Amino acid sequence: MESLRELYRIGYGPSSSHTMGPRSACEMFISSHPEAKTVKAELYGSLAATGKGHLTDHAIREVFSAHGINAEIKWFPDEFKTFHPNALTLIETEPETAEETYYSVGGGKVIKEGDAEEKTAEPYDNEKLGSMSRLLKYSDSNGYQFWEVAIEAEGNDILDYMREVWTVMKDAIRNGLEAEGVLPGGLHLQRKACQSYAKAKDFSGPLGSTALAFSYALAVSEENAGGGKIVTAPTCGSCGVLPGVLYHMMQEYQIPEIRILRALLTAGMVGNIVKENGSISGAEVGCQGEV
Repeated sequence: MESLRELYRIGYGPSSSHTMGPRSACEMFISSHPEAKTVKAELYGSLAATGKGHLTDHAIREVFSAHGINAEIKWFPDEFKTFHPNALTLIETEPETAEETYYSVGGGKVIKEGDAEEKTAEPYDNEKLGSMSRLLKYSDSNGYQFWEVAIEAEGNDILDYMREVWTVMKDAIRNGLEAEGVLPGGLHLQRKACQSYAKAKDFSGPLGSTALAFSYALAVSEENAGGGKIVTAPTCGSCGVLPGVLYHMMQEYQIPEIRILRALLTAGMVGNIVKENGSISGAEVGCQGEV
């Protein structure tokens, strides 16, 4: 299984597959073809069908314009590539000609066509840790908790990355609770996290606790919808649930940061198993599958 750094990706919303992935694909293309002046971007399948609502075109143009490259975008929602429903072909038309196809496979990860079968070095041994039963067996036999397995596989540096992840999550909550106005997109939805938080503070007991956790999760989701900085958990579509729960527990029970970081590692181990054996891509398993 891949590093938890691949599961918890720091980036900008509103979609890991439709925004973060295409951004990465464009950056990869520029790295391979730095001389490009004009590029045509062809979006296929699910990437094309819901791309406008997810600001895919804005993300593509933003990356290319930052490098002085003109980008033309074509949409092919009824055409599907065989490898994955989220496909993007980038074609350099000036000064040279070049063509690359990329697949945004969920959680912000991008695979370039031709590299689909290549495996990079992965810190987790699938033979020992690649399923829940194997992970439980390994943990029990070694007296480990899940977070300890993660540190054993990735080293103590993974805690530093989790600390960065947690900082971004907290900032997304605080920014989301303060922000007001209309979210981008054709539905013209008003932000509601600020109001939800104000109402939640009027409740007590289990109802108040649930309302606060909801307002924190909604704050992150609205930051994501507004194109703000968030962490895939494991995707942009599900980015609010984990920080909302952990932030509420931190506030309510004064849980120290180290325990929050360990909780992120634990959740990441479970998410990695789902990613390895199933999918975290909404285009493949539905948006609720991300949650």
